[in-house]
Amino acid sequence: MSVFLVPDALDGQRVDAVAARISGYSRSKIDTMLEAGGVLVDGAVILKPSSRVRAGAMLELVDELAPPPLAVEPRMAEGLGILYEDADLVVVDKPVGVAAHPSLGWDGPSVVEHLAHVGVPVATSGAAERQGIVQRLDVGTSGCMVIAKSEVAYSVLKQAFRDRTVDKTYHALVQGHPDPFTGTIDAPIGRHPGHEWKMAVVDGGRHSVTHYDTLEAHRRATLLSIKLETGRTHQIRVHMAAIGHPCVGDPLYGADPGLSARLGLERQWLHAVRLGFVHPTRGEYVTFESGYPADLAGALEAVRADAV
Repeated sequence: MSVFLVPDALDGQRVDAVAARISGYSRSKIDTMLEAGGVLVDGAVILKPSSRVRAGAMLELVDELAPPPLAVEPRMAEGLGILYEDADLVVVDKPVGVAAHPSLGWDGPSVVEHLAHVGVPVATSGAAERQGIVQRLDVGTSGCMVIAKSEVAYSVLKQAFRDRTVDKTYHALVQGHPDPFTGTIDAPIGRHPGHEWKMAVVDGGRHSVTHYDTLEAHRRATLLSIKLETGRTHQIRVHMAAIGHPCVGDPLYGADPGLSARLGLERQWLHAVRLGFVHPTRGEYVTFESGYPADLAGALEAVRADAV
């Protein structure tokens, strides 16, 4: 039996939506489990998908009705490079189009599968398909990402991300000109009420803080340096869209598709340029950097030349 604690952000929502959200199972699978009496809230069997659950409730899903664990099959992720490796961790330069780990609904390559393909062992903590994963980057975001190889590193790095002591610096090319040039966005993020695969600034969402600073201002767009204090799904994309300056090339969050086409961009202009943290066993501060990939560099040069 799998047990989950209902978070504050999902207080008062339908049990089928909550179960799917926090377990990763599909809605159809949750419906099947409800019909079979396989969904319990605080020990009581729930049969109606529309039943509401409260924050702090214990949600139980019977394992027999859950989908089998996702298999991790060694396979190459084209363009993925290793920036650093030792006995405790590996830092990769993740390209666009590669997920952090296998997941339901994603059949493309992942960092976990690539490491298995090239024979890099990772920590065994966590779900089978997520072993070693202490941070994630969106499929459409490229750049620095660290994976734990030892169990000690997994524990220490997970805590460092929870304690917000990791320097996560991104560069983003956004539409228009943020005012002020330097600022902080402190706005809660949760699931978009009308779009299952989209996030939004919503009341009751998870505490989310983004700091930004202008590096270059051009006629159509601005290059920002962004530091994340928290690490929510799509955080930078959601926060920049919320202040009216979506990442160039990100139509999901309101970017101009015409500008993206003129720049030849097929994804959001967002790159994890630097990752810094205290090494989990050596105790020294280490920093890793990733240069812009060709598509982002080309788009930035076109903006600089005012060619769009």
